[in-house]
Amino acid sequence: MPKLIVITNNEEKDFDLGPFTTIGRHPDNTIQLLDRIVSKEHAQVIRQPDGRYLFRDLGSLNGSFYKDERVTERIFVEGDEIVMGAVRLVYRAQAALPPPAQQVTIEHSSETLIRQTIKTQREDQEFLPEARISDIDALRRDYEKLRMAHEVGRSIGLEVNLDVLLDKIISKAFDLLPADRGVILLLENGVPTPRTARTRDGRAEQIALSSSILNEVTTNKIAVLSSDASMDSRFSGAHSIIIQGIRSTMTVPLLHKGELLGIMHLDSLITANAFGEKDLQIFSSIASQAAVAISNTLLAKKIEQEASTRAQFQRLLSPNLVEQVVQGKLQLEKGGQRSEVTLLFSDIRGFTSMSETTSPEEIVRMLNEYFEIMVDVIFAHQGTLDKFVGDEVIALFGAPVGIPTAELCAIECALEMLKVLKDWNRIRVAEGLPEIQIGIGINTGEVVTGAIGSSRALQYTAIGDAVNTAARLCSNAKAGQLLVSEFTYAKVMDRVAAVRLPPLKVKGKEKELNVYNVIGMRSSDWRQESTRPL
Repeated sequence: MPKLIVITNNEEKDFDLGPFTTIGRHPDNTIQLLDRIVSKEHAQVIRQPDGRYLFRDLGSLNGSFYKDERVTERIFVEGDEIVMGAVRLVYRAQAALPPPAQQVTIEHSSETLIRQTIKTQREDQEFLPEARISDIDALRRDYEKLRMAHEVGRSIGLEVNLDVLLDKIISKAFDLLPADRGVILLLENGVPTPRTARTRDGRAEQIALSSSILNEVTTNKIAVLSSDASMDSRFSGAHSIIIQGIRSTMTVPLLHKGELLGIMHLDSLITANAFGEKDLQIFSSIASQAAVAISNTLLAKKIEQEASTRAQFQRLLSPNLVEQVVQGKLQLEKGGQRSEVTLLFSDIRGFTSMSETTSPEEIVRMLNEYFEIMVDVIFAHQGTLDKFVGDEVIALFGAPVGIPTAELCAIECALEMLKVLKDWNRIRVAEGLPEIQIGIGINTGEVVTGAIGSSRALQYTAIGDAVNTAARLCSNAKAGQLLVSEFTYAKVMDRVAAVRLPPLKVKGKEKELNVYNVIGMRSSDWRQESTRPL
């Protein structure tokens, strides 16, 4: 795995790079740097689809430097050094590609001889019922399959690390078969890709695989026993050397429930015809058991990733969007995207004075109950929860997925928030508790939205002047009042009933804002009922 070596005061510490790595002074970062020059959230390193790693400075105050020049973004190459304050970060990519990607080559061979093939049996036909066993040979074959399954299962155990698992599988194959070298390839986007390669004596050695054999195994899902002289460069030149150095190979599919997961390959350079049909049978049994273990490991990893993703976003997005994120249909990557979004701000009126006369425990209980009710309403109207700020709730409509009627969804959401609040207040009054009153502000405008934070604490949010305007509208809304900007109201005026208020002078704005107080939704025949201008 690629690493960042953090060097401070001549001390070095290695950090493995995952999909997202955050760097900064705050302890929530993946790599915490205790340097006052370093910002709380200074930079991030993101693994790209092609396997490379992108360094990105997050607008830090004092910057990040590469060769004495301030850098915002850079694709890391081996040995790159980034300086932040008194800290040096050195990128090491020796393990960016698994060793097999460097040790294994796939080439065309014109001198490959396929000596034996075995069709892979369906799992439900691997063992005959006791009543159907008619000869001792069938019983011996079934026993051998069970022995192989037991041997491999005992060796690999419940290993959950895929790379370690593959290495254990190759080691067990060496124990059971007279092979010198072994390779496991797993299918990645339909292409067999080397994931582990080993020699019996542990030496690093280039291993060439026949593309024709790999195609035969992949296409027909059969185990292949072959001999090949031309694939090893040491045998080029003299015909007598080629004859003496014929390579014996076995290549088998990794099949689980009919699905091809990858390919296993063993070879021997010691003698010609080193493997026989029985060896191929044994190797196929090893592969069957290995495929089960690999499938279980991949499934466990997928479940773990989905659970982590779901837990991360289920409190941020509506349930339908969470499922899209989990299934990979929606990407919430760090960074920003400019788009038009409708923003809803809501906060409790008189919350400060309430906090002074109410115990902290009661305030927390009240807020939790209040937030639970409001978030349900937001999600029901396709909204995205931005954040809670004290007693304030901030929601987005039209991000991260665009909504053609974002403005209408936000206003309908706000009206329902006021309605459910009345229902909740009736319960509170019956319990002898004071009523809760809120004010709501809604504005539409162009903002930058994106996931901001560390790999362990992401927050999807919006940044821009339109956000500030929505906040100002909310702060000026009286109890039970829903204020919307002129721009928002213009988009929904045929569906929403509102009263125009005097222009509003707000902090941070030179011009006064034209504001509307929404009083409800229009009926279908409102034009006939009244033509009085609002």
